[in-house]
Amino acid sequence: MNWEMLSAIGQLVAAVGVIPSLIYLAIQIREQNKERRRAGINVLTAQWGDLVKSAQESADFSAVFLDGICSFHNLDPVAKLRFSAFFTRFTRNCEGMFLYYRDGALDKALWGEVERTISDYFAYPGVKEWWSTRKHWLTDKFRAVVEALIAKNPEATLYAAYKLDAPPKD
Repeated sequence: MNWEMLSAIGQLVAAVGVIPSLIYLAIQIREQNKERRRAGINVLTAQWGDLVKSAQESADFSAVFLDGICSFHNLDPVAKLRFSAFFTRFTRNCEGMFLYYRDGALDKALWGEVERTISDYFAYPGVKEWWSTRKHWLTDKFRAVVEALIAKNPEATLYAAYKLDAPPKD
């Protein structure tokens, strides 16, 4: 064997040795991307939990919320502020999930859950009234998603069992 032959064999062995390293690197990058997606979704889930907790822990806010979904315009200024703060956080959270979905980090089935939640809330007249005052705060693409869900004109059934249109009992 001459030096050229040994050099060619050495280069072949080195090239073959690089392939497992590249495969390992690709697997590591894929796992790192999955973990980054999970971390982002965990943050959004925690934010969602905090948002829901505001109605759960405050009877006063719950009353504002239920009155507000019926009519944002009929709320007093303080109640409008509280209702608006809730739905600003809600829509920002949903927009974050939309961005994750659009970037491929959120599964289609999970995004479907978010869309159904948006649709359920935005079926109520008070939420639509609020939306008209704040939709300009959100990205054009997310705003188009919400507008499309509103345009489907879903029936307001999320709180149907609460009999919101019934007069209060004395």
